[in-house]
Amino acid sequence: MDRILKAARTSGSLNLSNRSLRDVPNEVYKNFDEAGEGDKWWEAVDLQKLILAHNNIEKLKEDLRNLPLLTVLNVSHNKLSELPAAIGELHMLKSLDVSFNSIMKIPDEIGSATALVKFDCSSNQLKELPSSLGRCLNLSDFKASNNCITSLPEDLADCSKMSKLDVEGNKLTVLSNNLIASWTMLTELIASKNLLNGMPETIGSLSRLIRLDLHQNRILSIPSSISGCCSLAEFYMGNNALSALPAELGKLSKLGTLDLHSNQLKEYCVEACQLRLSVLDLSNNSLSGLPPEIGKMTTLRKLLLTGNPLRTLRSSLVNGPTPALLKYLRSRLPENEDSEASTTKEDLITMATRLSVTSKELSLEGMNLSAIPSEIWEAGEITKLDLSRNSIQELPPELSSCASLQVKFSDLVTNKESCISGCYLYWNL
Repeated sequence: MDRILKAARTSGSLNLSNRSLRDVPNEVYKNFDEAGEGDKWWEAVDLQKLILAHNNIEKLKEDLRNLPLLTVLNVSHNKLSELPAAIGELHMLKSLDVSFNSIMKIPDEIGSATALVKFDCSSNQLKELPSSLGRCLNLSDFKASNNCITSLPEDLADCSKMSKLDVEGNKLTVLSNNLIASWTMLTELIASKNLLNGMPETIGSLSRLIRLDLHQNRILSIPSSISGCCSLAEFYMGNNALSALPAELGKLSKLGTLDLHSNQLKEYCVEACQLRLSVLDLSNNSLSGLPPEIGKMTTLRKLLLTGNPLRTLRSSLVNGPTPALLKYLRSRLPENEDSEASTTKEDLITMATRLSVTSKELSLEGMNLSAIPSEIWEAGEITKLDLSRNSIQELPPELSSCASLQVKFSDLVTNKESCISGCYLYWNL
């Protein structure tokens, strides 16, 4: 322990996770004011990062105020039942993780920690959130899943930088129009496993939203304003009470995954056949048939239909490979519409890019590419890119800005001298 504390005096970072601690050592609260024998006091720095995760700590002392330069505090997976009011005196704190404890209330003083950017209070025993949290104007990543929260304070509307919100597994009955309209920077909204009976009409104001997960609620309908979510790539609405889909759903041009399983749908609207989906889950609904236009959705790699009273489709088609089902549906189209609807190279690139949104891995192997498509730079934070078996001659300058990107080449006709620093390139020869 002494060695770790000594190292922290010069690094400003202290990790005491997984040490079966029941209390935080007093030396931590003292902020190392007293240099040990032989220590170079002029090299000592204030503690900025404190990790106490996976211990048996039952209480944090008010002495926490003695760490005013703390930017990261992680006390997840402990036995805390409360947080000290002194948490509000950590004016430099940017990341706070108190998840997996037994906390019943977040102190109002949290609103004074105005530098807070990331806050995780998931898996506790919270019934409400303090309205003062709305004073944390820099809050952008907020996770409060698996609690007993019944409503979100309207003051959170002031957190206009909110980009990720996870409130899964609570007792929310409504997401207010005002809150949703205020969070225009949202890219990810997870409110599954609640008691929601509807979606806010202002959902269409979330033009940056990429992932929307509202599965396992009591939602009766999707508002037509959903068309405003023009960046939406993943939409999860399984286990709700939907009986119909809005025609505007077909305007979500970037949607790749649409999960509608276990609802009460009696039909799949023709307008939604315009979507270029990779995954469509319609299982366990009340569908008696499918529009043949689904056959033109050639980017589909998975179409799930089990658990429907389908009368016009053989079970071998329903349970068989998706391409065979799509081909059959195309054969039911009028002759002037029954083009082979082959999947183009552009379709394949679009589909692969959508799948990379969550996996962060993009494979363009064997697509006979002569250049790296621009969609890659629009796909977000890709970490792995497979360009094997193509005919690319030059690597674009955009690669230089991808510091963490790994690019794989195999059987690639390219000028290896064009390797650009900033990303990790490797070849399988």
